Amino acid sequence: MTKNIYVEEVEWQLPQDMEIELVERKGIGHPDYIADSASEEVSIGLSNYYIEHYGRILHHNVDKVLIVGGQSDPKFRGGRVLHPIYILVSGRATTTVKTDDGIENVPIGTIIMSSVKKWIKNNMRYLDPEEHVIVDYKIGKGSEDLTGIFDRGLSVPHANDTSFGIGFYPYSTLENVVYQTERFLNSPEMKKKIPELGEDIKVMGLRNKKEIDLTIAGAMISKLVDDKDHYINIKEKVVEEVYKYTERLAPEYEIKIFFNTGDSPEKNIFYLTVTGTSAEHGDDGATGRGNRANGLITPMRPMSLEATAGKNPVNHVGKIYNIIAMLASKKIYEELHEEAHVIVQILSQIGRPIDDPLATSIKLTSKTKPITNDMKEEARNIIEQELKEITKYTKLILEKKVQLF
Repeated sequence: MTKNIYVEEVEWQLPQDMEIELVERKGIGHPDYIADSASEEVSIGLSNYYIEHYGRILHHNVDKVLIVGGQSDPKFRGGRVLHPIYILVSGRATTTVKTDDGIENVPIGTIIMSSVKKWIKNNMRYLDPEEHVIVDYKIGKGSEDLTGIFDRGLSVPHANDTSFGIGFYPYSTLENVVYQTERFLNSPEMKKKIPELGEDIKVMGLRNKKEIDLTIAGAMISKLVDDKDHYINIKEKVVEEVYKYTERLAPEYEIKIFFNTGDSPEKNIFYLTVTGTSAEHGDDGATGRGNRANGLITPMRPMSLEATAGKNPVNHVGKIYNIIAMLASKKIYEELHEEAHVIVQILSQIGRPIDDPLATSIKLTSKTKPITNDMKEEARNIIEQELKEITKYTKLILEKKVQLF
């Protein structure tokens, strides 16, 4: 039996019971989301190369990507990028490997370039990875102590950091509305219906008692917008679509939609972009500044500030524990038949086996009836099983079957 698992009933005030609630989600084209994606794609690219050539994932952490905004000149029916977006991938990786045939060099630069550009090509319709982006990298070798902890060849890896992961379930109504609204606006169906809407979408949600205000920023593709009237018409269509969509998600709330409130038509100020992301004109980004592993930024909840993206998927608890905490909290909630709100907090200790955290805290807040000992035991059993099977998450991460941001 795994030690150090603590299950308790707490009487925390949940976000949905507060008078004011705030939630944010940064969409796929936001500079911070691009940075997270670049980090994770490089990690996956390195991992797959290491597995193919050496049979296992070697030490790396590339969770420090910086997006430096470029400059552009968007215009109705046209526009151009004047200075490209600069993407700097930094971190540490195994760059050379000693084999029977001697020292082999890992093509770090090629892996980084291809990984980042492939993601851009597959996710951004108008951001050209060759013309609009410069990809650079600064990669050093892992320090001896961390590399040693990573590379002991044990069946259960040892944690390479002292950190914690946090998850909760269920989402509040506002959290669900914010998350789903961004996903809706960036869905293939919406891009087909409103192609002028770019990928850089940010949704900020405010709930004041029974009123929900959604402030949405959405970059427009300048060459697809004819003029001021066309732009205003698109805004109205977006607001109309979001109203229809969110009313189904939260029928008991009064919902107000605010879209591109920074526009000033009388001063000819519009949120126009050539490429669909604000990174083309001065908006910067960095790994870890965006969504947490739950896909949201939730200031009303306990949160980890760890960047999940780019960390190695073998023993970096800043990545793995956040994933497990989210998935386990959902599983506990479902197994308890929705009778309790669940928060899972998992703390590692550097050098300790990752399936044996220093402490795992499960906090249950009753929805209707008191938390029983049987409920606590069920929660304990679920987290024990997740920790017992912890090594499965490496494969799930590489297959992109778990959400990281």
